[in-house]
Amino acid sequence: MPEFKVDLCTMDESRYFNRDISWLSFNYRVLQEAMDPSLPIYERIKFLAIYSSNLDEFFRVRVGVIRHSLTISKEREKAELLLSQINEIVDSQQKEFGYVFRETVLPELERNGIRLILDGHFTKKQQSFLKQYYQEELIFHVQPILLVKNKVVPFLQNGSIYLLVALTSKRKKASKTGKSANTATKRRKYAILKIPSDVAKRFVELPAANSKFCITFLDDVIRFNMEEIFKGYDIEFAYSIKLSRDADLHIEDEFRGDLVEKVKKSLGKRKTGEPSRFLYDEKMPKDAVSFLKTTFKLKKNEMIAGGGYHNFYDFFKFPNPLSPALESFPRLPLRLPHFDSFPSMFEAIKTKDWILHFPYQNYDYVLRFLNEASFDPKVFEIKATQYRVAPESGIVNALINAARNGKKVTVFVEVKARFDEESNMRFAQQMASAGVNIIYSLPGLKMHAKAILVSRESGNRRGVRQYGYLSTGNFNESTAKIYADHGYFTSTYEICDELTLFFKELEKRTNEISFQQLLVAQYNMVPRLHELIDREIKNAKNGKKANIVIKLNNLEDESMIDKLYEASIAGVTIEIIVRSICRVIPNQTFSKNIRVRRIVDQYLEHARICVFYNGGEEEVYLSSADWMKRNLLHRIELGFPINDPTLKSELLEIIQLQLKDNTKARIIDEHLRNIHPPKVGLIHRSQSETYELLKNKYYQVFADD
Repeated sequence: MPEFKVDLCTMDESRYFNRDISWLSFNYRVLQEAMDPSLPIYERIKFLAIYSSNLDEFFRVRVGVIRHSLTISKEREKAELLLSQINEIVDSQQKEFGYVFRETVLPELERNGIRLILDGHFTKKQQSFLKQYYQEELIFHVQPILLVKNKVVPFLQNGSIYLLVALTSKRKKASKTGKSANTATKRRKYAILKIPSDVAKRFVELPAANSKFCITFLDDVIRFNMEEIFKGYDIEFAYSIKLSRDADLHIEDEFRGDLVEKVKKSLGKRKTGEPSRFLYDEKMPKDAVSFLKTTFKLKKNEMIAGGGYHNFYDFFKFPNPLSPALESFPRLPLRLPHFDSFPSMFEAIKTKDWILHFPYQNYDYVLRFLNEASFDPKVFEIKATQYRVAPESGIVNALINAARNGKKVTVFVEVKARFDEESNMRFAQQMASAGVNIIYSLPGLKMHAKAILVSRESGNRRGVRQYGYLSTGNFNESTAKIYADHGYFTSTYEICDELTLFFKELEKRTNEISFQQLLVAQYNMVPRLHELIDREIKNAKNGKKANIVIKLNNLEDESMIDKLYEASIAGVTIEIIVRSICRVIPNQTFSKNIRVRRIVDQYLEHARICVFYNGGEEEVYLSSADWMKRNLLHRIELGFPINDPTLKSELLEIIQLQLKDNTKARIIDEHLRNIHPPKVGLIHRSQSETYELLKNKYYQVFADD
């Protein structure tokens, strides 16, 4: 199937791609990885799961916002058009998704001796197993509800899978006279039952058949036992349905009252949010679809026909009886022998600045930094931000231990981090109980900066030395295994003094502090970025080489895009590496010097980097911030320079590898298509080459020493 082509009507004023259509282009790029025959089959299955998970969140979050616009008269027409375009594109992608799953993934599994049974054609041995499995594992979790029009309307839980079952009463046996005791025409009734995938495995491993490992959906285990569930009825059909609900918290006023309590109350409402997408099996009869629409009071544009199985993100846990065969070979995170040669983290960081590249290198250094700080007798204060942390967070445990060991610990906890609100509040309560000073979300802003500052007694003239850690990604040791980010350790006065000012400003909010080294959203980030772009524009107009490289997750803010357009018109060459949303339209008169690419590979590209050529004296900044309105205008973000020549050179090497990638990179064209770059000359795959670069560099240097 050809990739979708975007019409100009999906753009705003023909200068920017629509952000949501652009995001769908990114998710299609994820789907492309599931089509790649060079990948192990379980890696391709993983990308199907990622695509499904991404799309589910898109409907819960973005489509929920768009549907809210339908209630505003002046935005209704535009919102209706956008929803129509989204549904058309998603429908096309879903058809391709189904084709990839049925025609490539399932046959490849079969060739490797693994059969996913979808048609209910079970052997007698498997049938006996399924009956026993239902009685022993599922019977107490299956609770069917008979639907009575205008009387019994059960609440559909967000994201749960249900079966709509059509029932007819069984005819009574014929009497001795030969006449049926019930000659009335059978009347169809409907019932729904929830697939209990929250308490049972979504995939059930069956007894082998024909030397094949056999697996089936939990859904089909329920279908097979339907007569046991609905005794006294004939089963006409059972089709899958699923409702996604708006996930926005809709906090009306963050500036008055207790914000944490408002978030807690809103979390309860999220579970009962307005419908954003109602999925049903496209094979379902029209009268059954109409019944659902009426019963659950759904709007026509909320109902979307789909496949027979939903929640494909459950394929993250699809069993592999041949593991580790058929999977990607994991790269072991690298250590830094030179770093390890120091007796402590503080000695290492005092000696020089360090940069770490995750997940290529071990995240243990971050945990070690905080653990050492928690028991070092010379450390007297720790300050940190928290946006998203791991479920069993070593970061949080270290901060708790520090407080228990008498350190003064302050943590700025963001309670509005979507889908992590409950987790963050729970960790905040644990830390507060241990004596950590907790400062919650700032009204109207989100804390998205990634920073830690440790203050330690020293024999220098100040009597104290500070150690900072800044990152492009969250303090989360779980996601650090798959998110490609950069972390920076420093004890330089220039950075640590400004980090001190940054944390003081968070506590007192004077809005009077100026920053020279750090880029801080709400303070100097946007003006400074404009200055750096303007300098490249000036150099280009003076006939000098001018170049900008930007790597982001999302590029959406129109004012920043306009600045890039201005630079392009002036002759500045601009390379953009973007993972997700990109509203820049390339190959136009105002963007002829802009080239946009995205990389989707084994790791999720998450780092934010800006490189300004500056007449050959490159300035390199890492940042927590994407170029989106929400990041630049409604969040606290941190950007920081990499001034050390060796570290700067290392980052530039990694960026060049990504610009050379002709295997997992795609060029985004003016129609939002993901175009494979021509494979001219050597084959480059940046993630593999980055790992080899770092392994050879650090281990070779250490061996030479």
